[in-house]
Amino acid sequence: MLTHLHIRDFAIVDQLELEFQSGMTVLTGETGAGKSILLDALGLTLGDRADSSFVRHGAERAEIIASFDVAGQALIADWLGGHQLEGEGGECLIRRTVGADGRSRGYINGRPAPVQLLKELGEQLVDIHGQHAHQYLLRRNAQRQTLDAFAGLADAAANVTAAYQDWRAVSGERETLSQERQDREARLELLRYQIEELEALDLSEKELADLDDEHHRLANVTRLQEGAQSAILALSEDEQLAAVGVLERIAAELSQLAGYDSELESVAELINGAAIQAGEAAGELRRYLEKLDIDPERLAEVEQRLDTLQDLARKHRCRPDQLPEFLEAARQERDGLEASETRLDDLDQQLEKTLAQYRKLAGNLSRKRCQAAEKLAKQVTVNMQELGMKGGHFEVEITTTGDEPAPYGHDQVQFLVTANPGQPAQPLQKVASGGELSRISLAIQVITAGREGIPTLIFDEVDVGVGGGVAEIVGRQLHALGEDRQVLCVTHQPQVASQGHQHLRIAKQTRGGTTRTRVEPLSDGERVEELARMLGGIAITDQTRSHAREMLTLASDARAKRREKSKV
Repeated sequence: MLTHLHIRDFAIVDQLELEFQSGMTVLTGETGAGKSILLDALGLTLGDRADSSFVRHGAERAEIIASFDVAGQALIADWLGGHQLEGEGGECLIRRTVGADGRSRGYINGRPAPVQLLKELGEQLVDIHGQHAHQYLLRRNAQRQTLDAFAGLADAAANVTAAYQDWRAVSGERETLSQERQDREARLELLRYQIEELEALDLSEKELADLDDEHHRLANVTRLQEGAQSAILALSEDEQLAAVGVLERIAAELSQLAGYDSELESVAELINGAAIQAGEAAGELRRYLEKLDIDPERLAEVEQRLDTLQDLARKHRCRPDQLPEFLEAARQERDGLEASETRLDDLDQQLEKTLAQYRKLAGNLSRKRCQAAEKLAKQVTVNMQELGMKGGHFEVEITTTGDEPAPYGHDQVQFLVTANPGQPAQPLQKVASGGELSRISLAIQVITAGREGIPTLIFDEVDVGVGGGVAEIVGRQLHALGEDRQVLCVTHQPQVASQGHQHLRIAKQTRGGTTRTRVEPLSDGERVEELARMLGGIAITDQTRSHAREMLTLASDARAKRREKSKV
């Protein structure tokens, strides 16, 4: 439950400290006194969107701290532990700051927390029912969610949504692969032809380079022969000018001269070595000439092979030396497309499994909704009649959407109502007036709030459009909710305010040209004055005060009777 609220520099609040008790707390005050400011401030700690307009004029930042007693709340404790945000002594402290630049920061038990975490935690701590809830109930999806909340089916509905998403993911992938099947088959046919053609070519990585070398040799045999023969002649066969003979003669002459100067010995050795190497080169050239034959048939074969490679390279828009890479890429693409066919078969099986799981969960959810619909209809009908709609009747209509999976299951939920006896029930938005909508909405909210395990319930002027005895019944119902959880109720109705365990008055105060909001808990005597103000006109009379005292007495007596009745 909410135990403490600290507000600083928020809107027209400079600083405010509030303590809350268990049971039903009513908040009253003149219109414009700032009741909504308190809820806005609390909403920030629960993850509402921040805005620079929240910061009090002239201040650097606004700060709100909400303290909750979560002792005994196992689910909340598990959530805090799971996010490593545990507090001490069963307390949960949420802090939110908003700067004048609009930037905000959130903290849970002293540790920084993003807004999404504040929202997740807030949904477990506080449930706010606003004065415009009747407008929310006009939406079909809201009616389904209300039924699920009443029946405690939030987890079951979430499981159906998860099963739908699993089915949808498989179905979407299968649909994509199926639509691409024709293109994929055509592509596979082409790839298989290309692969067969290239594999038949049996091209190795080095073959192209070897073919180029062989082609250059075969195409230039005559030039090679002439050049080799000329070199042999120059090296060893010309009697006068052959390089070997010339070098040998020079080496011999230098060897003789070395007898006069030893420095020439090394030079003579070098030249003699050159003569030996020249002779060896001539021998190599002779052997080269012996195996260098003109082979027109082999030349034609090589040229045919090169032409084939060039043609295929142009066909596949690559260089001839890239054909092996092209073949490997084609093989990989073929394997991937063939795997897609296998994947399609797997998806067919997965689709059956996910659809069966969805139908199982959706069927169970549908049965539970139908069971809960009858109970909700009966309870809302009773509440409607207690709230002054004598002869009013409420129904929950559930229709099946068909076999096609949907995120929320098979069911379309619609609230039907008749405000007067003898009239057929029609959709809520067609037959109810504004005041009737408010009462029907309140009847539903009180019932669904009682079913949920959220420790703090806030009702923000949900009694708009009712008064007199109906307002008193509203107050009693809210008080009954407050017997086992905390209820905060913002109200303009004295009949509702008289039912509270605790009463806080909100007022504006102008001092020194500055307007501030103050909140004060009321004593018994002050409650009489506040109720008298709410009952009376400009002047509060003794008769009005007497009426206020009587309301408090009647409320106290009614509570005592309910307690005695509950003991029986």
